[in-house]
Amino acid sequence: MRLRLAGSVLLSAAAYYVYLPLPSGVSEPWKLMLLDALFRSFMHASDVAHALGVCHRVHLLKQVVSWVEVIDARSCPAVHVFDSTLGGVPTRVFQPKGGKKLKRGVIYFHGGGWALGSGRMRSYDRLCRKMSEDLDAVVMSVDYRLAPEAVFPEQCHDALAASRAFLSTQVLERYNVDPERVCVSGDSAGGNLAAAVAQQLSSDDSLTVKFKVQALIYPVLQALDFYTPSYQQNQAVPILYRPVMARFWLQYLGADSSLEPLLLANNHSSLDQLAISAGARSKLDWTALLPAERKKHYRPVIREAGSLGVVGEVPALMDARAAPLLAEQGVLGRTPKAYVMTCEFDVLRDDGLMYVRRLQEAGVTVTSDHYEDGFHGCMVFAFLPMMSSVGQRSMNNYIRWLDQNL
Repeated sequence: MRLRLAGSVLLSAAAYYVYLPLPSGVSEPWKLMLLDALFRSFMHASDVAHALGVCHRVHLLKQVVSWVEVIDARSCPAVHVFDSTLGGVPTRVFQPKGGKKLKRGVIYFHGGGWALGSGRMRSYDRLCRKMSEDLDAVVMSVDYRLAPEAVFPEQCHDALAASRAFLSTQVLERYNVDPERVCVSGDSAGGNLAAAVAQQLSSDDSLTVKFKVQALIYPVLQALDFYTPSYQQNQAVPILYRPVMARFWLQYLGADSSLEPLLLANNHSSLDQLAISAGARSKLDWTALLPAERKKHYRPVIREAGSLGVVGEVPALMDARAAPLLAEQGVLGRTPKAYVMTCEFDVLRDDGLMYVRRLQEAGVTVTSDHYEDGFHGCMVFAFLPMMSSVGQRSMNNYIRWLDQNL
């Protein structure tokens, strides 16, 4: 009797911890709840370890990721898989076997808030393996340096170094890649790096080979407005909570974590911040850039007076290499044809949708692929054990777009 009672109590406690009210339209809510409960457990444990001085919170999360997800490079009948370097940056290479014809080429940057993740994770290994096989493409998944040991612009420098090497004659010839069919891609923080790379290298006239397309998966593109409609609508929707995104930004930019409340209040982008010009504000003015169906009933949160000096203390907030949405129209206009995936239940939805609009206004051909039932990170959950319907659909559509446009 006591065991039954204890079991009932434990089950009730587990259900209470796992259950989270979710929007009615989100895909397979119970799977997302279970996934979120797992992530929250790791996050809470890392916060405790950090508070006790055992280790930095990110270090514990990295250890968990490494233990659970990182796998060795293993080839299969269709794809040769091995670890190498690209421009001095560790990279996992997926090379189709057989055939003499030139291959497509994709350089991919993983997500993880510039602090977590790896191209050697099981989820990214499976994604890139499928891309390589389905597209008959050489896919290079880059392990750029991570926070807190590396901060901006080091991740961006790694992405640029790897991309320059990828576009070099030496690498293209070595892997039999068609220089007319190369792509830069990434998800979340990796989408941020892919967008920054596309901007930087498209404007570099010294390069003889340029990317044909850019494919951005729910990219993070700005840190000046934490009150876009998607930040307001999805602030408590897993797996990327609004405060977590602010924390990731501060870690990436090498800023003090004590600034988190200021970012979450939009005090860092108040109207009395003279370092933020009217032109810069217009580049992320969601009242003008978003379609009406995404604005809904939400209102802008713009402080008349805020915390002076934040932008001076963290100047990278205004750097387009860190925040590609702030790029000038002339820079955007030189970037390649684009694919941008966004998800309705994602705080970063509006970053991607505003970028779509700005690219279009700059004359770039853009495919906007929006998932009404999608959540942040869904595409990497296209495989067992956490396979989701929207994950499979988004991955298949992403690969289909590459097949048709690369």
